[in-house]
Amino acid sequence: MKQFLKYIILRIKVVKYILLSTIATKRGKPKRVQPLLLEGEGIILFGENTSFGIYKSPYLFSGYGYIEARGKQAEIIFEKNVAINNSCVITAEKKITIAKNTVIGYNCHISDSYFHNLEIDKRNETDPNPEEVFIDENVFIGNNVTILKGVTLGKNVVVGSGAVVTKSFPDNVVIAGVPAKIISTIT
Repeated sequence: MKQFLKYIILRIKVVKYILLSTIATKRGKPKRVQPLLLEGEGIILFGENTSFGIYKSPYLFSGYGYIEARGKQAEIIFEKNVAINNSCVITAEKKITIAKNTVIGYNCHISDSYFHNLEIDKRNETDPNPEEVFIDENVFIGNNVTILKGVTLGKNVVVGSGAVVTKSFPDNVVIAGVPAKIISTIT
């Protein structure tokens, strides 16, 4: 009975966040285990078998996913077979692409902008230089990872939990740390 009650409560939250979403253009339909709020004036594309949320994982009942394609030019692309755990935040001013077969842990943040100008007298203005983020195929991103603007992760990269990724990395490496650095290669 408790399992059924948990399922019903979760389904109500999922529907609530679908109704609250304000995204201008959405193509494709993700699988939503956890509530997912889609915001912005841009475009969000979901490839086949894209999923958000894991049933027996932290933040399932206390959080939600947040995806925002801020301006009209903003794009967020999820290719096929992308699986994202609970409470992710993905925000784009320009473009974020997450290629096929990528797995992302819980509480991860991916942004292509600082969202505020870094100049002291212009802090209330928008970041004038957003930079695309590209996550190539078969990437595994651990829990509590932050990926900043301008980053490209090559194929098969593994990102250790808690990493802050501030620069790009080639194919077949394991990265970790703050800021992230290569700790090994994948053969």
